Amino acid sequence: MERKITCIICPRGCAMTANIQGEKVTVTGNTCPRGKQYAIDECTNPVRTITTTARTADGGVIPVKTAQPIPKELMFECMNVINGAVVTLPAQIGDVVIANLLGTGADVVVTANMK
Repeated sequence: MERKITCIICPRGCAMTANIQGEKVTVTGNTCPRGKQYAIDECTNPVRTITTTARTADGGVIPVKTAQPIPKELMFECMNVINGAVVTLPAQIGDVVIANLLGTGADVVVTANMK
């Protein structure tokens, strides 16, 4: 199976081709090793960082994100959990809103100071 991938690791945006043969992935079109690894990871274990907002106890919202990338297939389930969270103010950058989101090992943290 062949898959076209545009690298997002650096601004160069290499157009890569990943050939998937069972467990083996070969990559062409990359100009650096980081791009090659990105393509392999995207084909074998895609992950994403969620950046969103959470409700605050006063009825507002505060920006949050996952501290580490989570498996792509869990994004919608994770968003359901985040949407149910309520942050008590004041909150500081790095405060943990949800620890170990759905057992992924990623915490959801505050990304702005708010009083």
